[in-house]
Amino acid sequence: MQTDTIPLPDLTWQEEALCAQTGGDFFFPEPGSSVREAKRICGLCPIRAACLDYAMNNDMRFGVWGGMSEKERLQLRRTAR
Repeated sequence: MQTDTIPLPDLTWQEEALCAQTGGDFFFPEPGSSVREAKRICGLCPIRAACLDYAMNNDMRFGVWGGMSEKERLQLRRTAR
């Protein structure tokens, strides 16, 4: 019996991400905490665009992805419509 499987996304780009080398604490701060350090790290990351694309395509609602906070990604979604 064959079952349909959903293909897993290619996440190999994450291996090159600077956040993978620094830990997730900066990128998933407590509510109301600063995301400045996460954005600084993202600004130096060579795969920032791939990260942001992933977050936007997969509706990531928490954390800093591709140098953008949850609120910034929400605003980007709204303006892209």
